[in-house]
Amino acid sequence: MSDTLLSADIHLIQRIIPHRYPFLLVDKVVDIDGYASARGIKNVTMNEPHFQGHFPGKPIMPGVTIVEAMAQTAAVMVGTALDMADKNMLVYFMSIDKCKFRRMVVPGDALEMNLTTVRGKPGGKVWKFSGVATVEGEMAAEAEFTAMMDLPKE
Repeated sequence: MSDTLLSADIHLIQRIIPHRYPFLLVDKVVDIDGYASARGIKNVTMNEPHFQGHFPGKPIMPGVTIVEAMAQTAAVMVGTALDMADKNMLVYFMSIDKCKFRRMVVPGDALEMNLTTVRGKPGGKVWKFSGVATVEGEMAAEAEFTAMMDLPKE
């Protein structure tokens, strides 16, 4: 672990990844330890568009959006560590493995996503991450995923 942990507020997040409403799914990223690990936070609110149809009368955050929120956290972690603000970095899923959902995530929850880099290095295009999403300390989802970082040419 580095001596100084970094964080990214919503303004820095939007300078690193291109996602915008309604598909920006992380509000801040804290405890960024280089490109080794980080914790993302998503405040789940009823006014998100997926709750209109998933499900009327019983709003539940779709599992795929939980995994996407984990991936966005990982991208912000790597982008912060590699100083990718304002450099038009794009990230693409390559695979999702060992994905399990353990608890429903509903409006009012604070979703925390703890991400760890399994494989990847500065300058490398293919990265693998392990993520666990929790609400109030209870596991909501877990997954491993591989992504390609489309880093701009220097």
